[in-house]
Amino acid sequence: MTTLDLAPSGAGAPRVATDCFGHPKGLLYLAFAETWERFSYSGMQALLVLYMVEQLLLPGHVEHVAGFAAFRASVLAVTGPLTPAATASVIFGLYTGLVYVTPLIGGFLADRWFGRTAMVTAGAILMAIGHFLMAFEASFLLALACLIVGVGGFKGNISTQVGALYAEGDHRRAQAFQVFYMGINVGLIFAPLVCGTLGERVGWHWGFGAAGVGMLVGLAIYLSGRRWLPPEPVRGASDERIKPPALSREEWLRTVALVGLLPILAGATLGNYQIFNTYLVWAKDSYDLSLFGQAMPVTWLLSFGGFTSVGLIALSVTFWNWWGRRWREPSELGKIAIGAAIMALAPLILSAAAIRAQDGHKVSLGWAVAFELVNDLGYANLVPVSYALFTRLAPPQIAGTMVAVCLLQFFLVNLMVGALGTLLAPLGGPAFWLLHAAIVGGAAAVFMLLWRIFGARLAVS
Repeated sequence: MTTLDLAPSGAGAPRVATDCFGHPKGLLYLAFAETWERFSYSGMQALLVLYMVEQLLLPGHVEHVAGFAAFRASVLAVTGPLTPAATASVIFGLYTGLVYVTPLIGGFLADRWFGRTAMVTAGAILMAIGHFLMAFEASFLLALACLIVGVGGFKGNISTQVGALYAEGDHRRAQAFQVFYMGINVGLIFAPLVCGTLGERVGWHWGFGAAGVGMLVGLAIYLSGRRWLPPEPVRGASDERIKPPALSREEWLRTVALVGLLPILAGATLGNYQIFNTYLVWAKDSYDLSLFGQAMPVTWLLSFGGFTSVGLIALSVTFWNWWGRRWREPSELGKIAIGAAIMALAPLILSAAAIRAQDGHKVSLGWAVAFELVNDLGYANLVPVSYALFTRLAPPQIAGTMVAVCLLQFFLVNLMVGALGTLLAPLGGPAFWLLHAAIVGGAAAVFMLLWRIFGARLAVS
């Protein structure tokens, strides 16, 4: 299939979208919009823990945050006493976890009432507001609330639109999500360089403001490509509510099976998502951050990770194209299993680096490079491919909701990240990262078993 019938915005007749580099043109608009959304989100995320540890949660600042006393009391009622660093880890875990719960609501609203384009647009506006509110200490919790709700409208629905560009059985779908994730990682490359540098060197609020500007750019790109996006369901004049048909028994079984994969996916990505939390705090104390004779901001490590992710996703796409022309390409479940096995090696590298970094010794940035290369190679074959698996197997009448369900893996992993982040000081670096390697390795073993049992049945026909 080389063309795709799409309904342009405001028109009733379908039009044909010419392919661009072997994919529908809409993929480029969605990927570039996601690039800027990830620029804004990653820029804010790169600064969040450092901002809380080094300023917001310290005396003289935390008192200015509206509603924080009640919020902290509710957290401490569950966790017990926490240091400022541990409090920051818990807040990070709650925030980054909840941004992957609200897409479930956003997908449901898009499937039933508003359509995906409207939900993506509303989500982008709320996210921009949230980033700008981060520029003020008093509105910190309100800013997080706007971002959490905004991601709910944006994240799952734009991913669903990527999957909807392709017909059932189209082998380009997995590649499309890898291209989409290349866009994400391009945003991640520049976010720490811009937002991170502004935040660490000029002022925290300058970094958060730059993230808001990036979100507005992403919204403008998305709206400019509306006519190339998949059509929205047609609503009747007398009934604006979309009424999808009931799920069949087979569709229910597929849905339950996909939900069952979520905790395993969460365990497999644990090491990767700790990068945005405790890793930065550990790295600031453990790495020699000198670069060309100058001390670089620690957030630049995230830019390097984004750069390697782009290159390794491109390498992965190229490799599987080459492999597929010669041998049978692994199913999506097989690629996920391979990716998880590779990702299990990455925390082992950090554990070895932490052994060398004991007693105040600073280790070379070469350890950071090795960690990123291994981690990102595994990530390239795991997370983007999990989206492809969910969009292909999800019943079409709940496609948006199921992509949001896929995002629940990140809710689970970020809760784990926040909880485990509190263990860095008690365990020490070597044992802390070894624990992560054990969890990721266990998830990889489960995926290998599932691939062996169900791989052939889940392969694209």
